[in-house]
Parts: sequence; structure tokens; C-alpha cells
Amino acid sequence: MHTQSIFAIAAIVGFVLPTGRAPTSPAPAPLVQANSNIERAGVLHDAVLAVTLEAKESAFLIDGPHRPPMRIAAFAEPGKAPLMPGPFIRVPRGTQLRLSIRNSLGTPLTFLVPAALRGGPDRTGADDSVVVPAGDMKTVTTNATVPGNYVYRATTARGSSIKALMEGLLAGAIVIDTASKSEPAHDRVFVIMQTLDSAFAAYEDTARAPIAVAPAEAGRTIFTINGRSWPNTDRIHVTVGDSVHWRVINASSEIHPMHLHGFYYRVDGFSGPLADYQGRPQPGLHVVTQLMSPLSAMSITWSPDRPGNWLFHCHFAIHLEPRNSLPAETEDPQMRDMAGLVLGVEVAARPGMAAVREPDAKRHLRLIAIADSSVHHAGRADTLPSMRFVLEEHGRRIDTGRDFSPEIDLTRGEPVSIMIVNHLTEPTSVHWHGIEVEDSYVDGVPGFSGDSKRLAPEIAPGDSFEARFTPPRSGTFMYHAHVDEVREQTAGLEGALIVRDPGATASPDDHAFFLKGQRFNPAHPLEINGETNPDTIVLHVGRVARFRILNLSTQTPTPTVSLTAREVGAPSKSGATMVVRWRPVAKDGAALPVSAQALRAARQIISMGETYDFEFVPMHPGLLGLEVHGTPPPGIRAPPGFLIGVPIRVSN
Repeated sequence: MHTQSIFAIAAIVGFVLPTGRAPTSPAPAPLVQANSNIERAGVLHDAVLAVTLEAKESAFLIDGPHRPPMRIAAFAEPGKAPLMPGPFIRVPRGTQLRLSIRNSLGTPLTFLVPAALRGGPDRTGADDSVVVPAGDMKTVTTNATVPGNYVYRATTARGSSIKALMEGLLAGAIVIDTASKSEPAHDRVFVIMQTLDSAFAAYEDTARAPIAVAPAEAGRTIFTINGRSWPNTDRIHVTVGDSVHWRVINASSEIHPMHLHGFYYRVDGFSGPLADYQGRPQPGLHVVTQLMSPLSAMSITWSPDRPGNWLFHCHFAIHLEPRNSLPAETEDPQMRDMAGLVLGVEVAARPGMAAVREPDAKRHLRLIAIADSSVHHAGRADTLPSMRFVLEEHGRRIDTGRDFSPEIDLTRGEPVSIMIVNHLTEPTSVHWHGIEVEDSYVDGVPGFSGDSKRLAPEIAPGDSFEARFTPPRSGTFMYHAHVDEVREQTAGLEGALIVRDPGATASPDDHAFFLKGQRFNPAHPLEINGETNPDTIVLHVGRVARFRILNLSTQTPTPTVSLTAREVGAPSKSGATMVVRWRPVAKDGAALPVSAQALRAARQIISMGETYDFEFVPMHPGLLGLEVHGTPPPGIRAPPGFLIGVPIRVSN
């Protein structure tokens, strides 16, 4: 090997070699490879899977192939490359797992496997664990009894490890299949991970204050699916009519509301130590967005009935920013495009299938994106202007006048044309969140929505784009910008989209509550329907009221919305919450099964990208409050407490 090549390798892995003599420094750290979770680790024999996992210092290209890598702990099988996520463990039910953990790091490790996989409790702290001293090897033996999806992981005593629930990249997936499944699985396994860069890890090692959001200068958190960030994540290819089965595993300490464009998916199974805290979805529930708490997992099924390019992604917008993703070679100098926790799904038409036909519109709307000057707060100018959409139809113009966009009301089965006109100084787009549009070209993801013949463009300043579609169902949906999501959605380019049955009109007791803004942004704070101090609404005794609750806030992933028999924000008496009872009737615009529509306490966690509909019948005149409280799950550093509320008066 030439001396120049030796020095090139040394520079990549962070070593400096002496000159004039043979190198004596340790061998270069192996590069971490992305793991698509297809090949099973270990050796399966006589219903026993034996796997050796070596925790070793590895080189991770966190800043791309042209920058020095970060040194980080990762799992590898002996003689193989370290993987992110770790080696994939998959067995039929009834298999014994024999996991040998070799610790090649310089600090003790605690290796953890959920007790739930052997029939133990599915809750925080219920793990089978072993402490592995530095340089030692220990074995964990357990039985794979309960079919499902799980996370194995390892921690150290470092503060960053404790807060991230793992050391470096030391985590991977365990899948337990039913005993009858012996052939190769016809599904895909996607593991979500977060990785702290070295600066952020050092900050977390020393930080003591229980703050909600670390300062930007603390460092970066990188979000990946199967070790990659969009646009380099695995591309999924399916055909119209296929039954698509996915297992989505959240091997991170963050919240991830996972959203599918264009289609509903069925939640077949859901598990995790905080599943009951967040509200375990009923098996068979059809959604377009499902909240995933830390270390949770779900099995889902869906079947595309329309061709085109569609997305599956986290709806926590800051998890889609380029700074929080592995870098990609893209033509995006302004860093406006999506990145991070995104999968692209390309659906091919069946042979002989008729091409998608653009519907003949019966209604013609104009949706005009505008911006005011920068918002001023407490004597300073915010860098984010006030943006909004203005709605026009037949000469009628709806303009809220501030950073909030008007509700769009459509009719089920009635084709509509919406001309999006961009009067901003930056590009934008619009996604019809939850609407099953016929043609993915109008789905709103620039450079991806569409097919091989045409892709949706960014709507450039001064340009326009026509979206035509026919809403196939009544329900509560949203529309929002799909370029530079954190910036444009926080600025106000988002609103409610309500679809009603033909001939139906909005009842005086039918109310939409749209949560938007940022909790820690005084210029664009948390608002309901564009107000930080919403006006009182009026309900009527004996009449069915419908509450449509939508969350597109930017930094409030798990707000609890409740309906209480007290004034908004008033302290409860004697510890009583005074929560009334309501009937859940829909999720993400889809009607819930009758079995799920029983009266229950009026309390619901609603994450970003989710909508819920409830019915409530007030029986007495008086005062009520629709309240939003911050309810961070255990381990998430965000202060709980009252955030915002809507006063309600019930009259005869």
C-alpha cells in the first residue's frame, strides 16, 4: 500500500500515524453499515437461536463520506461489520434466545431485553438485563414466547446514554413470528433510531437542568430509518392490490407520529413500555397517522388501490430537517426539502390498469399563499414572517389577517379544483393530509409526488399549481405546506379541511379546534384556531355537539386534550379533575367501529398529524372548558401543565 493511501485511511478514521517506522496505533475503527433488517443474525438450530453481539468502537459517517467520521459504539457479529441498527434477530414463537454480549468498549455495559417477549409485563423498567464489564462477555438466555416486535439495547453510566435509552448505536430489533411461520417473511421491518453527535453527547453527559429543549448550539440529533436518512432510505416498490405488511419499531427515546400519504393503514398490533400511557390503539384501527412512544412497535397492513409515489414519514417536523439527518448529495442549497424519517413508496399500476383520470371539477377554489412583514414581539423582529393562505371562491374572500389559514369545507364525492397561488418570496406546496387523492401528482411533495412521467414541482414565487381531487369520505382532515415544514407551518401555512356528506350543513354545535404554533416561540405561540386566548363557544342542552380536534403544532408531540366541567385553567378541587364523558366517533377522518364508540372520560392525547372527532351531549347549563395540557411521557424533559384552552358555555 502506498504511504499516501495509509495517511488517507488514517485521516478518515481520526488517527495520526508516526512517520519513519511501522504504525503501532490500533487498527482503524470499522465503518458502520446500514442494516435493512432482512438477514437474520446468529445460528438457529433445534429451536435455539445463538447470537454473539460485540459492542465495539466504530466509525460512523455522521457528516457524510467527505468528512471525518464520528467514533461511536455499535453492535457487530464476530468477523462482520458493525450495523445500524444492530444485527437483526428474528425467530418463530417458542424459540430460545441465547444472546452472548462481548464488551470490547472501555466501560461496563448493561444489556437489556424486554421481559414482554417471554410473557412478562410490557412496561417501563421491565427488562431482563445483564451487566457486562469492559473486556468481558456475558450471556442472556430468554424464551421468545409472545409474537411481536421488540427492541434490544445496551446502556452505560453516561448521561447521554441514560437520556437516549442506549449508548451510541447499541440497539436493534427482535421480531417473534407465530409458530406456523417457517418460510421467509413477506414483510419489511423498519427501525427508527436517533443518534447524538459527539458535541450533543458531551452536552448531555454534563447537563443537569431539566430543560424542555436543548439549545441549538448543543449539537445535533440524527434521525434514521434502518440506518439511513431520506432521500437515501430504502425505497419501497409495490403494485396496486398488494397487501403490504410492515413492522415499525421505534428504537429511540423520542416521540414519532408516523403518517402515510394517500392511504389508511390498519394497526394490527401495538406494544411498548409506554403504550398504555399514550393510549394503546385498538387492533384493526384504520389511521393515516399513529403516535409511537419511545421503544414502542407496531405491525401494520395496507393495500394501495392507486398507483404513484407516496410517503410514509414522521410528522414531528423537526425530525425532518436536514440538520437532523445524515447529509445527502442534493440540489437543495436552502435546505427546504424533507430529510430524516421518511420512506418513499412507489406503487406500480397493474398490467392493463386504466390510467388515472383527472376529475372534472364542480367547484373551483383559489388558495393564495401570502406573507406579512416579520413578526415583532417584545421590541424585536422575529426571523419568521407571518404567513397564511387566503381562500377565494366566486369572488368571496376569506382572509384571517394573521398567521392562521381558513378552514376549507368540501363535499364528499364532489370533484374540486384548488388553484394554489404563491405570492410568497419562497417556494411552497400543499399536502392534503388524510385525503385519498386519486393522483399522487397533487399530493404535495415536490420532486417526488407523481410517477415516472411527471413529478410535482415546487410552486415557485409568482407561480401556481392546480390540485384536482374528489374527497371519497366525510371527515376531519388538514391541509398544510410541505416545503420547509417547520418554517412554513409554524408561520401559518396550515388549516382544517372538513368534508361533509352531500346536502349536509354545519351545525351550530359542530366545532373544529385546530392546535398550531410552538410552545416556546413568543412570536408564533401555541394557538387554537389562530388565537392564544380563544373566544367562548356556545353549546345547547340536549343537543349533540361534535368536537373536531386537530394538531399541527410544531413542538408539542403529546398534548392531552380534555373536556372539563370547570372554567378553563381553573385549578381542580380536592384533586378531582372534573373531566366529563364524551363519545369518540372518528380518527383521522375514518369512522371508528361501533365497539370503539363507547362513552368514556373526555381525555385524549393527540399528536401532530392526528385528528379526532368526539360527540358530547351537555345535560345541564353551565361552564365547561376544552383544555390542552402538556403531558410528556416519562423520561421526556418537557414541563407538564396547562397550555391553552377554550371556554365553553352551555345554554338552554
